[in-house]
Amino acid sequence: MPSARKAAPMAAARSLKGIDLFARLAEVPRQAIEAKCRWRSFDAGQPVIDRDSDDSDVYFLVAGRARVVVYSESGREVSFDEIEAGACVGELAAIDGEPRSASVVALAPTLMAVLERRAFLDAVLANAPVQMALLGHLAGMVRHATSRIVELSTLGAHNRVYAEILRLAKPAAGGRTVIRPIPAHGDIAARVSTTRETVARVFSDLARKKIVVREKGELRVEEPRRLEEMVHEFRQA
Repeated sequence: MPSARKAAPMAAARSLKGIDLFARLAEVPRQAIEAKCRWRSFDAGQPVIDRDSDDSDVYFLVAGRARVVVYSESGREVSFDEIEAGACVGELAAIDGEPRSASVVALAPTLMAVLERRAFLDAVLANAPVQMALLGHLAGMVRHATSRIVELSTLGAHNRVYAEILRLAKPAAGGRTVIRPIPAHGDIAARVSTTRETVARVFSDLARKKIVVREKGELRVEEPRRLEEMVHEFRQA
């Protein structure tokens, strides 16, 4: 008998209503797009998209979580982003017809709506709200990539870890700033191009200074402003 965690994506409504790209689209045209989708479920750790493949479908994450990654020839993982319900992936290959630029792996039981390239392009061209949402999405990708390039070019490894902690931290009840769930050291290392050992040392130092506090199920950032200052305070290799 499947666990409740595994069954959750299967129980999710097979609808594009929660997808950011279609947030301003009227119900009738959205349902017309839904009718053209295939629905696929993925287990945690299962590949969704393979880098360099010729597949050009677009994937809409209805429920679950996934990671966008590239693996070097030596097998090292470089993580670009973690996406949750509402996101889409695969749009670049659909737009330019080139092979996939990155791989996508499910981090939890995940439900995806899959739309063929031609149907996706038709939906974009026929609906102005989708066009504007796609342009905003692509602009956000460029800004995010620019920020990461600047960090990798100008900040030391410790500073990049500080910046990633701030990027992951979200406002919570009671004026707190938290990261939930607590990220694995290896995941952060893959995102900022450093080693797991470096990340462990940084977290240990921040905990000793009580800048971050580990609690059940979450990491609380006690001094986000101090952490912002530390991003640019030292230039550590």
